[in-house]
Amino acid sequence: MKIAFLGTGLMGTELALHLVKEHDVVVWNRTSERTERVVAAGASVASSVAAAVAGRPVVVTSLFGPDTVREVITSPDALGADVLWIDSTTVSPEDADEFAAWAEARGVRYVHTPVVGTIGPARNGALGVYVGGTDAAARAEAEDIVRPWADPVRLKQVDSAAKAAGAKLLANLALAVSLQGLAEALRLGKAEGFTAEEVLDLLEYTGLAFPAKMKRAQVLSGEFDDAHFTADALAKDIRLMLRSTPDPLPATTAALEALTREQRAGRGASDISVLLAPER
Repeated sequence: MKIAFLGTGLMGTELALHLVKEHDVVVWNRTSERTERVVAAGASVASSVAAAVAGRPVVVTSLFGPDTVREVITSPDALGADVLWIDSTTVSPEDADEFAAWAEARGVRYVHTPVVGTIGPARNGALGVYVGGTDAAARAEAEDIVRPWADPVRLKQVDSAAKAAGAKLLANLALAVSLQGLAEALRLGKAEGFTAEEVLDLLEYTGLAFPAKMKRAQVLSGEFDDAHFTADALAKDIRLMLRSTPDPLPATTAALEALTREQRAGRGASDISVLLAPER
């Protein structure tokens, strides 16, 4: 299948690498150097979005938020009729509705396919994936294309793009709040004379067991530069969450405040586990 893949950042690269194994893939990224791993694996590279999508019946996007989707796809009217547009970018339900309406007006077949997980699961084909759209046939086609990076048990179809977007935000809210909880548990444990390793062990059978296990190595090593999910990306996602409800989300807001401090200190490109560093 001839596929254009737009956006080869941390996650996009891993997704595109799966597609190269089975399809004829052309990639584009604003920073062209970030296409090199996918090109080395067998993809071709385009110098522009227009060149990438020309003659390609399937376009997959993995971009940095809804504003980038607008810049790359909707504002320049980059896609023509009958193209299957599979968008894995994290956006809000309101954004997803906007993109679905844009696509419908142009005869583009739009399916929103946000992923749940980080780089390790992406490489291992173990991501959660929501496949959302009103066109059942388009959803089925999209599901076949995203299947290589999905955990079969966690590959779910929903009947609108907005529902897929909302499901992804719920998953990332759980991640953000659990990381904030773990950060506070480490502080409390330190105040009570426990080492970080002891705190992580004591949390094994609690609600914080998942983040404690997932980020144990980073907490104990104090190394946060090997980013599987950046502080910048999670902060962007939390802002989407806060814009998606009129109700207060105090725990989520606390996580955003902590992430914003890291961004202001120049650590936005660090892994989200930077939230677990000892207070500086």
